[in-house]
Amino acid sequence: MLFAATFAAVAVASAAPAQKVLPPAHGIYHAAYPGFCAEEDCASAARIRAFEQLTGKRLVWAYFSDNWFDGIHFPEAKVRAIWSVHHTIPFIRMMPRANWDEGCADKTYALAKIAAGDFDTELRDYARAAASTRIPLMIEFGTEVNGNWFPWSGACNGGADGGPARFRTVYRRIVEIFRREGARNVTWVLHLDASSDPAARWNRMAAYYPGPRYVDWVGLSAYGAQMPGDPWDSFASVFRPGYDELVAAVPEKPVALLEYGVIADSGRDKAAWIAAALGEIASGRYPRLKAESYWHSNWTNDGAGPSIMRIDSSPAALAAYRAAIASPAFVGTARLGASP
Repeated sequence: MLFAATFAAVAVASAAPAQKVLPPAHGIYHAAYPGFCAEEDCASAARIRAFEQLTGKRLVWAYFSDNWFDGIHFPEAKVRAIWSVHHTIPFIRMMPRANWDEGCADKTYALAKIAAGDFDTELRDYARAAASTRIPLMIEFGTEVNGNWFPWSGACNGGADGGPARFRTVYRRIVEIFRREGARNVTWVLHLDASSDPAARWNRMAAYYPGPRYVDWVGLSAYGAQMPGDPWDSFASVFRPGYDELVAAVPEKPVALLEYGVIADSGRDKAAWIAAALGEIASGRYPRLKAESYWHSNWTNDGAGPSIMRIDSSPAALAAYRAAIASPAFVGTARLGASP
């Protein structure tokens, strides 16, 4: 009994403060994925400052990928670099994959393996390292899980034969590990895509929700054209159906637009797309929408051509973003506190 009591005392003493990122009291948080590098998961103070200089407004959080290419390791240096810029919240995309391959070929971190406890030791170390920073963090596990392009997707882990249930089990397991290790400084986010693929009943958003005890925010990706020649869909036509499904599936939780953007494409008006998107976001038509996070990057996808998503791809695009984001509807400071 003495050993147990001593262990409990140590655990409590080492636990991080119970700080969650709460939705703003008014308005919508301004956040971003503030740049892309060869490894994708780069994050730096310089990138945050550069994005804020471009936009004229502070970021509440900076979004970055933690790919498990070299194993499962807490990205402490990146977290501290982000936090060093006027306490910007580090937002970690926890990406359980061993390589860049899309689809279902990579089974390294299959959901069944995580559920079986194969990586519990690494996840406990990760959680303890997260707690030790005592920095408020946001973490999502299973980005766009209702799509079919990532190895952790429901489609790649059983599909109609239990894929969403396996995801829920794993999500809960990871959150419980963090709680046992004292990582009370983590705000947990469930990230879905606005358009489920496949568009099957088993793959509906509601099937992936781990429950209110395990999720603090829910969010969506809602892109316009991502590659040259893609259909020039408006932001509203992509986002509105996804938002409606999400708020019906998950009651009460605040909603974040976690990823959105559009490319520069010949003959298309990117500036008008951005202005319309931010106008829609600030319109009040989405009362549970409490944050937006632009995907500010360029990349080339399998020889299909450049995807020029950055807000400064042209003076007109940048001017449209700056003008819209200057609205007081967009908030640049996080509200922190214990979960309600």
